[in-house]
Order: sequence, then C-alpha cells, then structure tokens
Amino acid sequence: MNPYKEKYMRRAIELSKESVKNGGGPFGAVIVKDGQIIAEASNSVTQDHDPTAHAEVNAIRQAAQKLNTFDLSGAEIYTSCEPCPMCLGAIYWARLDKIYFANTKDDAKAIGFDDSFIYEEIEKPYEQRTIPTVQILRNEALEAFKMWEEKEDKIEY
Repeated sequence: MNPYKEKYMRRAIELSKESVKNGGGPFGAVIVKDGQIIAEASNSVTQDHDPTAHAEVNAIRQAAQKLNTFDLSGAEIYTSCEPCPMCLGAIYWARLDKIYFANTKDDAKAIGFDDSFIYEEIEKPYEQRTIPTVQILRNEALEAFKMWEEKEDKIEY
C-alpha cells in the first residue's frame, strides 16, 4: 500500500476518534486531490441536529465549497467506515474517483449503525415500504422537468 494512502486513511481514523471524544459518531473522512487534503470532516449528526451530517457528506460539502464546484472528479475519499447508502450516493453524485474505507458496514452494524434496512427498503414496492410512499401530482411536477429539458443555458450535473 502506498504510504500516502495510509497517511490519509490514518487521518480519517483520527477524525473518527476525535469525533467520539467530542460527542459525535465514530466516523471520519478525508478528501484528497493532487496529493493534498482538500477537506476533512467527522460525523456531526448529533451536534448539528442534522441526520445528513455524516463524515463523508460533510467532507464533500467542504471540498465543493473550497474548490467552488459540485464536480469533484480527480479527487479520492478516505473514510473510516464503508459508506452508508446516503453517503455512497453523495460520493457518486460528487463524481469522486475512488473510495478507500477501513471499517466495514458489518463492523458498523455490530455497534448499532445498521444500514441494511435501507438497502432492503429501496428494493420494496412503494406500498410495502415501512414509511408510506405515495405518488401524487406527477403531471404537474413533470412541467418542471420539461422546463429543464428545454432550458438551453442549464448547467448539467
């Protein structure tokens, strides 16, 4: 393993430990581009009262602000734990080039962070999901999609 990659992962792990000491969840993430750390964050769900404030999402937000772009192509993420479904989605939307992780989702499950139900819910038909999911006003909502499709000066993402 490249010693730089280990250095970045050790920083993510250090952030996860600091987070626990400071009342946060045991997760840390670092985003690296061109051999430099451009963002680092830990889980701040309980401190920020924000269920989306996972380490990876926080790091992506920082990196995007710092680089003034939503496209993080050319960057890699080092995360102390295998990303949850939300974070994995955010990583793909941010177009990060590679994911390195330390703990697995099974390690997280063993200490009470179990995301398996989300993967299971995604596969279920709407009417069988735990949270009732009902589609309404599709035709009205399609108007915005049509506007987007016809917009000539849009910034695609």
